[in-house]
Amino acid sequence: MNEWTEVKAYGERGLLDLMCAVMSMIDDRIRIEDYGDLDELILDGVYGDLIDETVLNADREHASVSVYIPSERSVGEAVSFLRDRFRALGADVTVSTVGLSEEDWAETWKRYYHPIKLGRVVIVPAWEKYDAAPGEVTVTMDPGMAFGTGTHETTRLVVGLIEKYMKPGCRMLDLGCGSGILSICASKLGAGECFAYDIDPVAVRITAENIRDNGVTNVTCGVSDLLADVDKGGKYDLIAANIVADIILRMAGDVGGYLAPGGYLIVSGIIEERAAEVTDAFLSLGYRLVEKASENGWCAAVLTV
Repeated sequence: MNEWTEVKAYGERGLLDLMCAVMSMIDDRIRIEDYGDLDELILDGVYGDLIDETVLNADREHASVSVYIPSERSVGEAVSFLRDRFRALGADVTVSTVGLSEEDWAETWKRYYHPIKLGRVVIVPAWEKYDAAPGEVTVTMDPGMAFGTGTHETTRLVVGLIEKYMKPGCRMLDLGCGSGILSICASKLGAGECFAYDIDPVAVRITAENIRDNGVTNVTCGVSDLLADVDKGGKYDLIAANIVADIILRMAGDVGGYLAPGGYLIVSGIIEERAAEVTDAFLSLGYRLVEKASENGWCAAVLTV
């Protein structure tokens, strides 16, 4: 019999539709707890004395949405993915696990996370030993509480596109860096200078630790809400934004000012249903679609101006 772990998102009722949409990225089978209409139902004739007391006393201002993760899947990856997406959307949503402590879910990475080969790049967990074959580039990664291990489709897509479109010695920008995996990969593939930013200070701390552990000296990380506080010492030959469609659309009108002539913008974290909306927005701004890649319902696009 499978064992399941409940992963729950909790926030104000006004965020319920958003919570449902994001949680559905993990699994379409969601459970919603929303008691906001209970008082109205009672006034409409539902007998309050027939309703369980715990329900009558439930919080009316907040709601929760849950998904259930089977034992063969990584709870840690799901939790980090969800926290990263809600944070990127600016939504005050708490993600927690039921029946599993914070320390326990963080440790579940080690059960599912093994070396992952992505083209020439091999992502190696910090707790495993790996002997690289000739020509392979190894990136040591400990995700901690941040998203970005190489296991998720969005990360795999972007790493492959970075390897394909990045030119040696280029200046690279990683927006929404999570664990720092993209900028570290770019550095090890030959980028001259990389800058990694995230709105979450915890993600930036983990990025700094992964930069140190990989021995790369040309990656700088910092806290920034998208482009607000990025380094403006020069334009970027390659910009990667593995976030979500809504945030990518929000920065679409500004990011071109940071892209060097002939440079490439890689956007990902986009579900298939919204891929056309995102690419059409950039095309309307004068971009050209160079390539679109997809995997298991997730999309990435390479654009240039």
